[in-house]
Amino acid sequence: MSELTIRPAGPGRWDDVVDLFGTRGAPSWCWCQFFLTTGEGYFQNTDTNREALRSQLASRAKERSRGLVAYAGDEPVGWVQLGPRTAYPRITTNRGRAALAEATGDDLADRDVWSVTCFVVRVGRRRKGVARALLAAAVDFAREQGASVLEGHPVDVAARSGGKAPGSDLYHGVASTFADAGFTEVGRTGPTRPVMRKTL
Repeated sequence: MSELTIRPAGPGRWDDVVDLFGTRGAPSWCWCQFFLTTGEGYFQNTDTNREALRSQLASRAKERSRGLVAYAGDEPVGWVQLGPRTAYPRITTNRGRAALAEATGDDLADRDVWSVTCFVVRVGRRRKGVARALLAAAVDFAREQGASVLEGHPVDVAARSGGKAPGSDLYHGVASTFADAGFTEVGRTGPTRPVMRKTL
């Protein structure tokens, strides 16, 4: 898809986010709250999750989570969530991530490190470069916001049994997409879950 336009999400793009997330599948009930919470509470209330994302997109707080929306013409076709890693307690309190941070000397409290957490690509638009374009835009956006490093925790599909994964498992992104964008693996929290980083 060569004719993609990617814009920062905000209150003026809320209707596009709602349209993209739809009424079926994980985005329609999670509303990208998984990494912004701990425990299982986010499972319980779709309306609460939706309003939380709306509030996050309206906030101007420096430490908030952000989102970018990809458009094909006027149609919203993709989303990526990113922001300072410190905004995501699901990352900073994860035992596997903490062990890797200790082994590599990474300070999980470093506010200049940003994370890419979630991708949403509209059904019918997948495998057409939307996620790649969103990741490239995320790199540029994080750099513009003063981040020194951008990291992700994608799925290594090649390391999974049969080398395949259902689309519902790929909201973290795919390791090969990160590698192609110049990210380097710094370690793993599991056999199929590399942590990948790019210095900005």
